[in-house]
Amino acid sequence: MPPLRGTGSYPEAEHPEYAGQYRLEACLGAGGMGVVHLARSASGLQLAVKVVHRQHAADPEFRARFRQEVAAARRVSGAFTAPVVDADPGAVLPWMATLYVPGPTLAAQVKRNGPMSPAALRRLTAGLAEALRDIHRAGVIHRDLKPSNVLLPDSGPKVIDFGISRPYDSDLRTETGKLIGSPPYMAPEQFQRPREVGPAADVFALGAVLVHAATGRGPFDSDSPYLVAYQVVHDEADLAGVPADLAPLVGRCLAKDPEERPTPDEIMAALHPPSYEANAFIPVQRKPAAAESVEAASDGAEGADDGTTHVRAGDGLPSGPAPVKGRRRLAVAAFAVAVLVAGGIWAAQGRGGGGAPDPEARAGTGKADAAAFVPWRTSLLSQGGSTPSCVPGTTGKGPALYCVSDGFGAARLDPSDGRPVWSHKNTEETEGAKDTTAKDTTANGSGGPGPVGAANGDAAYTVVAGETIRAYSPADGKELWHKGLSDYRDIPFPAGDTLLTARQDGTLQGLDAATGASRWRRAVPGHQSPGYALYEAGTGLAYAYESSAQGTSTLVTAVEARTGKTAWQRRLDGMLTPAGTSAGALLLTSMNDKAQTTGLVRYDPVLRSTTRIALPFRMDSPEIVVHAGTALLLERGGTLLALDVRPGAERAERWRLETAVSTTSAPVVGAGGRLYFSASDGRLLAVDTEHGTLVGQTRPRLRAGKLSHASSLPSPVVLGRSVVGTAPDGSVFAVDADDPAHW
Repeated sequence: MPPLRGTGSYPEAEHPEYAGQYRLEACLGAGGMGVVHLARSASGLQLAVKVVHRQHAADPEFRARFRQEVAAARRVSGAFTAPVVDADPGAVLPWMATLYVPGPTLAAQVKRNGPMSPAALRRLTAGLAEALRDIHRAGVIHRDLKPSNVLLPDSGPKVIDFGISRPYDSDLRTETGKLIGSPPYMAPEQFQRPREVGPAADVFALGAVLVHAATGRGPFDSDSPYLVAYQVVHDEADLAGVPADLAPLVGRCLAKDPEERPTPDEIMAALHPPSYEANAFIPVQRKPAAAESVEAASDGAEGADDGTTHVRAGDGLPSGPAPVKGRRRLAVAAFAVAVLVAGGIWAAQGRGGGGAPDPEARAGTGKADAAAFVPWRTSLLSQGGSTPSCVPGTTGKGPALYCVSDGFGAARLDPSDGRPVWSHKNTEETEGAKDTTAKDTTANGSGGPGPVGAANGDAAYTVVAGETIRAYSPADGKELWHKGLSDYRDIPFPAGDTLLTARQDGTLQGLDAATGASRWRRAVPGHQSPGYALYEAGTGLAYAYESSAQGTSTLVTAVEARTGKTAWQRRLDGMLTPAGTSAGALLLTSMNDKAQTTGLVRYDPVLRSTTRIALPFRMDSPEIVVHAGTALLLERGGTLLALDVRPGAERAERWRLETAVSTTSAPVVGAGGRLYFSASDGRLLAVDTEHGTLVGQTRPRLRAGKLSHASSLPSPVVLGRSVVGTAPDGSVFAVDADDPAHW
């Protein structure tokens, strides 16, 4: 079908007739990124559809940025944004459809009708603060809040245009040295330290937007964006004309130091009790003007209708939708309790005597119902700033939780309330051994003692890579045994009540986890330097593997963990790694010469048959868990892919989800088929594996408000109804697995 011919001064005068299934009825406006059209869904719902300009569609970096915009907009869709209805970032002309919001932008409203009244300004302040609170709770920093990105329907302000936003935990930074945003509404740190921009930058922008709404100008005005930048960094904001009762609050928002700015919650608290009626915003009557709707002035256009100029940068950003609804903050009543333990001090957040951890409990202070779930949080403060790592275990009295934290060592926590049962300081430190904090470990990614493990209730242990493994009694934390690791190629691999090791001489060995004694030691034919990647508790088999020097084949050996006997051995084509089992078959990932995962291999040892399942796209170092005939692949960039690995499946891909998390832990699956994983900012996320939807996430938990980067993250732990997460602020916390929507 030929394109519709358009006229006007838009960067692109030819417009498509359709975006996906949506017929484009009218042009609402255009900007530097694309054209916004009015459209309707099959049910008659009015939509605003942004279609990217053709010249940008050919730019891979721009496509990545547009995917990020879609991801961020989906992630924060709610009461204060224009909800995303549909999108296709991979189309020839990428597009995104949001709900049509009939109302002017704040820029258009002020330009047409002048500054807002004090009552309307106060309502705008509260609405935008609440919008930023929810945007930040979703883990997103907007970075371009300005009058043309605020819509004013009668239901309250909506924040739009997430084209240059990024997640809190994104480890992608501006490399070009350029700036990004609209100078009159950019915070000083966006000019000075663009790699350190955090949520406080949005608060600064809010202050500038409020000055514009109150006076018709910005707090820093000049015809030159460079002079504006100088004023933002060095000059005091001009608050003349801002109502006296709001001026101090707006001034705090515009503080040069991000630490001195209020949070959105503090802004809302400062507005109570309201001195004006809390009526909904009702815009001044105006003539119909299609160009004043939804995204017409919100697509990042240079020279937008508020007179600002964008100074852009090639700031690569991750992508992916993560819709979250019904999030609520749990009440916290905490005070510090110092708990003295053998050889060290554990700091815990208590709830009133006895050293119990702080329950992030729901409303109510009475005695908890026996059937009610009570969230809890325990702080395992560490010297090195690492994220604690935890594993499940058992004792004679039931489930147990073992954790390790850099600077202290191991601890056993009561999984019902997080109370420390015992803790054991890292022996290397107490004996004056060399500092181990710089050594790499598998579990916590930051060195020091770790990972922590448990073996069928017989022992709990910690490992310092290349140094020592130490085992402790689950009952009282007494050290049972320790062993140097200099003779071993890697840290021990847990397999039930056996610790599997690969020695420097190429032999394999099994250690009794309760005593440290050798159960068996033998050379495995065909292997010279094998490693372990998988243990299957149901069969007691562990899988050793070793790729050929050229990477053209992989030798896989199934070993009985307790005896060391070989169950079967097979050489398979490709560079493979055991990843899981399904219906008696072994699943392995297949990598290309660039270490990208390109597919899965399903090997049936009974039939000796091999089936290869191609991935729909290459993935970078995905973590894999197999559940109910489905392989769930979660890559570092946050893409989650579900593949049907059952024999004879007609279509491999079941669904995919862009979570917008740039660094993730390995996922785990709990009851009800929910998948859980952690983000580097301390969030714990839950995904419905049947439908591929994000059903809940906790708030970020950063150390001193800053993101610490780790090469790997500890996985969450599922213990019955509890899901236990860990965070870089040193906390171990439990949330209700049955109610992820209210995390």
